[in-house]
Amino acid sequence: MKSIISLASDNFSGIHPEVLSAIEKANRGHSMAYGDDPWTQRAQELFKHHFGPSCEAFIVFNGTGANVCGLRHVLSTWQAAFCTNTAHIWTDECGALQAVGCSLIPVPAKEGKLDLKTLQPFIEYQGNLHHIQPAAISITQSTEMGTLYSLDEMKKIAQFARKHNLLFHVDGARISNAAAALKVPLKTLSTDVGVDILSYGGTKNGLMGADAILFLRPGLSKNFQYVWKQHSQLASKMRFLSAQLVALLEGDLWLKNASHSNAMAKLLEEKLRREVPQTKILFPVEANSVFVQMPATVLKKMQEKTFFWIWSEETSTARFMTTWDTNPELIQQFVSDLKKSF
Repeated sequence: MKSIISLASDNFSGIHPEVLSAIEKANRGHSMAYGDDPWTQRAQELFKHHFGPSCEAFIVFNGTGANVCGLRHVLSTWQAAFCTNTAHIWTDECGALQAVGCSLIPVPAKEGKLDLKTLQPFIEYQGNLHHIQPAAISITQSTEMGTLYSLDEMKKIAQFARKHNLLFHVDGARISNAAAALKVPLKTLSTDVGVDILSYGGTKNGLMGADAILFLRPGLSKNFQYVWKQHSQLASKMRFLSAQLVALLEGDLWLKNASHSNAMAKLLEEKLRREVPQTKILFPVEANSVFVQMPATVLKKMQEKTFFWIWSEETSTARFMTTWDTNPELIQQFVSDLKKSF
């Protein structure tokens, strides 16, 4: 089969060779099912190493599963989580959280980031039996726009959450990209700033398909195993998911992959600004995505050569995603083709 030349998504990239090798090694012989295996035990140790001793990790198949199961566990049917109107749980998960009986309160976002001022009117609903009860704040780090919350911004969200008796959830599909960009350990960007629940993303950072739900507040994971099983996220042959996470977290592969993805996005940004000034970059390039506005006719021409998603037909904006295996040659070829398309 012919491979796709792509700047579309970090889901399009292949499996990192070290991860593929880890899966192959885990495939030798038999092992206990449902997580009672050495790979899952090692993965648990590594999550505690990276996120702190209070971390309780539950490995799942994908990010949507992590978001839905994690929030479903802590929200009752009369409760809701705040999120931005660009959040993945609001725009790209087919109402999965609502389908299991929970609610979301989307609020306007600036460059993909939540503004605490937009939550205040809803806080007044607390205790009013006629209104859905706010119970959590969910942010995405890095955001869907490729921007980052600073450590100070995350601490302020955590403080607001504590003040109003809300839980703090982070959709960390690209948490490794955020940590790499901010040059901090994973624990600094999660447990240390007051995050309660984190959806940890591995699939977008070189894995075949493995993510995890991390409960960072002691006691919060009580009875979660039943939600895990009931919502079809408990893998029978878990060793193959765990082996991937071990390969990612045991050394610096998580950081190496994310740093490279980020660097390729910065390279694309620099080349566009320097060589194709007719384009307009809409948001700060802080992780591994670049949002670019250009004429619709140019976008159409470029899609004949490189696969990418049109983010907005109305504004003629494309999203370009870089991954662990994006190389400078692809970036240069794309920019060269783009220059010829104007």
